[in-house]
Amino acid sequence: MYLKKLYIETYGCQMNVADSEVVSAILQKENYIFTDKPEDADLILINTCSIRDNAEIRVKGRLENLRVHKKNNKNLKIGVLGCMAERIKDKILEDEPAVDMVVGPDAYRDLPKLLEVVSGGTKGVNTLLSLEETYADITPVRLDENNVSAFVSIMRGCNNLCSYCVVPYTRGRERSRDPETIIQEVEDLIQKGYKEVTLLGQNVNSYHWKDDNTDFPDLLERVSLLSTSIRVRYSTSHPKDLSDKLVKIMSKHKNICKSVHLPIQSGSNIVLEKMKRRYTRESYLQKISAIRKAMPDVSISTDIITGFCGETEEDHRNTLSLMQEVGYDFSYMFKYSERPGTFASKNFEDDVPEEIKTRRLNEIIELQNRLSLESKQKDIGEVYEVLIEGISKKSSSELFGRTSQNKVVVFPKMHFQTGDYAFVKITDCTSATLKGIAV
Repeated sequence: MYLKKLYIETYGCQMNVADSEVVSAILQKENYIFTDKPEDADLILINTCSIRDNAEIRVKGRLENLRVHKKNNKNLKIGVLGCMAERIKDKILEDEPAVDMVVGPDAYRDLPKLLEVVSGGTKGVNTLLSLEETYADITPVRLDENNVSAFVSIMRGCNNLCSYCVVPYTRGRERSRDPETIIQEVEDLIQKGYKEVTLLGQNVNSYHWKDDNTDFPDLLERVSLLSTSIRVRYSTSHPKDLSDKLVKIMSKHKNICKSVHLPIQSGSNIVLEKMKRRYTRESYLQKISAIRKAMPDVSISTDIITGFCGETEEDHRNTLSLMQEVGYDFSYMFKYSERPGTFASKNFEDDVPEEIKTRRLNEIIELQNRLSLESKQKDIGEVYEVLIEGISKKSSSELFGRTSQNKVVVFPKMHFQTGDYAFVKITDCTSATLKGIAV
């Protein structure tokens, strides 16, 4: 039996990483084996992101490179998956003759049939969105070789319809996965020796399984109780839906990581309303206060968009002041990028000049670097339990791992191995990394 070789390149969010693992599982049953060398592949799949224009530009550049690659391998098949495939399917096929197949996020089960179509010399296309698909019965093929951390998708799609966001149009409406299948997947990971799982959803706080009325805090607690040896994380929370019940569950269980990613996007109520975020600066800060009261050692990270339609200097200063008040440990920071088809693109003018967006972004980055350094300086002298993820990129004599607060720690290797827990005393830091010694 001839085993064909599959190479997958993944762009964008953790959800895309999880989807690539589902795709690998589906194609494994079709006699494909995974390769990390594109030059050896019979099938190359590019799993794409549409959240910002820059993400799509990178994919287009990569497809141009693969066009040359395909000239040297006439039997090679190339497919574009994910959000970009959903958003501009016709244009991809029109602009890139090297692409054989375009498949949206809800159509991965159809890959075997599409590959048959492609083998006959016809383009394969399926970008139909589903109201039900969660891939709940598919056990993903884990592509991360460290066997320490794994992503578990608990839901798909999004109902929030933030005015700037393309996700509801590329990933469809929100639907939750049967909790029993989630528990089974985590139990399988525990048996295979994994030490950490991250529960994934566009907005995990909206998770709800109507059959037994399970909500996200219920699910999170069930997962945490499976084994005290496995850490549990989740991403991402929407501030309007983060509940007191969730905070209580997090504080109750030691193995639920004390790290909350809570996207603010803007510190201005005017901008937040225009973004259709459905919370205010004040209500957001109340949530932060409740989280910190229940978990004094928690770390908080966020997403920030600068230069949204109509954003003034006062709006920008409100974002800076909120960052200062919260004291984020880490932030994902971006200039606003208008996405076709969104409410904002149809109703607002993208009127903040590019040079002003760039200047504001640089000010946000500069402030965040200072806040990150201040956060980590407070950790010097403290001892943290670190889950070791691998060898440090800078030195083979050092290991790196993360604290419960999702802070990266580098320390001398000694006798420790990847997947071990180590107690590390913090001795120094940069804005990005803690440094220490095992104790």
